[in-house]
Amino acid sequence: MPDISTIAVFCVATLGLLVVPGPAVLYVVTRSVTQGRAAGLLSVLGVHTGSLVHIGAAALGISALLAASATAFTVVKYVGVAYLLWLGVRKLMRRGEGEEAVEMTVQSKRRLFWQGFVVNTLNPKTAIFFLAFLPQFCDPAAGPVGPQILLLGAFWLVLGVISDGAYAMLSSALAGRVRGSARARRRLDVGSGVVYLGLAAWLTTAKA
Repeated sequence: MPDISTIAVFCVATLGLLVVPGPAVLYVVTRSVTQGRAAGLLSVLGVHTGSLVHIGAAALGISALLAASATAFTVVKYVGVAYLLWLGVRKLMRRGEGEEAVEMTVQSKRRLFWQGFVVNTLNPKTAIFFLAFLPQFCDPAAGPVGPQILLLGAFWLVLGVISDGAYAMLSSALAGRVRGSARARRRLDVGSGVVYLGLAAWLTTAKA
């Protein structure tokens, strides 16, 4: 297993990466701004449940297969693009007339969670990131690499939930005052739709 000093360096490097807003942070912030703190935090949980899939895949070597297979990479990429396009168009087409403040029903909570999960799981760049980043802190002389990747992934996951959760709390608090206005909610919907479409465009640039 990695020693304490290696884990400490890994955690510092991870925090440096997490505090810089990336696609996952943009997704979480968009949810938090448009639908509130609960939606943002549920999205964080969904996104990082998707991270578990990537961490497990990196430990098993599946991400290496994804990186090596152009066909598999392209299929996953464009499924993710299509999903983000659907989210973006849905937001842009939404009409806010007569809407009340968002009520978090059981169904909508599940939908928010699973949307975050799908968005992160279907991002092949995330899979390649974990495959490239986590093994850098593994020591083959210390034992099998797979369990070391899982351990480092657990640290990354905890730090990721804390960091993205802070983004969700802060952005929802800042946006709370404007969500009471129907016109402002509509503008937030349009803004979030543009963000989703932008993320879809960004994902099309991914290369194995």
